[in-house]
Amino acid sequence: MSKYDRPDRRPTVVTGASSGIGAATALTLAAAGYPVALGARRVDRLDDLAASIRESGGEVVVSPLDVTDPDSVTAFAAEVVAALGDVETVVSNAGAVAPGTIHEVDSERFAAELDLTITGAHRLVRAFVPAMVERRRGDVVFVSSDVAVRARPFMSAYAAGKWGLEGMAHAMQMELEGTGVRASIVRPGPTWSEMGTDWDVDEAALVLTAWERFGLARHPHFMKPQALADAIRFVVDAPRGVHVNLIEVNPEAPIA
Repeated sequence: MSKYDRPDRRPTVVTGASSGIGAATALTLAAAGYPVALGARRVDRLDDLAASIRESGGEVVVSPLDVTDPDSVTAFAAEVVAALGDVETVVSNAGAVAPGTIHEVDSERFAAELDLTITGAHRLVRAFVPAMVERRRGDVVFVSSDVAVRARPFMSAYAAGKWGLEGMAHAMQMELEGTGVRASIVRPGPTWSEMGTDWDVDEAALVLTAWERFGLARHPHFMKPQALADAIRFVVDAPRGVHVNLIEVNPEAPIA
């Protein structure tokens, strides 16, 4: 086997793994034979997820991770490589969204959301991609959102962050061309997850009403996180020589 060939064993990092798309992705990739490293701030929930993976015969390691903290990212990367070996795949999924009107949102909160979505993803890139480039192989999957192309009102920092994230990812795709490392975007449409469940009821109603007003909620269906986990697996399963650079997944409308 050439040193550039893709190995059968591909250790994979999944961030934001404690719930939603991240948890579904970790379970899906582990079931497909990927050793998975789970990173999130809620480590207690990672322990439960890891137990489920081990019970199904998967290989998993858990490590606390806060992508807004450079030291946390550095420690996480070192622990994962020590436990699983060279990381072949990174799924950058950490994110959060809070409602608010742009001109009323505190600038510090706005900046913190951008730091989580954009700079946090870049910290992962700095931690793992240089070694991938040296080995001439690897996958980085950025979980974006359809707000990157269809901004939604009252979630401005989230929209701005996902626009910025996709800009970074597209630039990376060009910069990594010829290195054997693939940067890909998976762009979910409306998906059931814990994001938004901590919102004030009246604020949530305001946001959803605005979505309808501007034609951003044409039907009531939301996807389950598994739909995105399957899309992520499709991206990283693609054979060498194939680059699935962008997938957008949306819920199908109910049958009329």
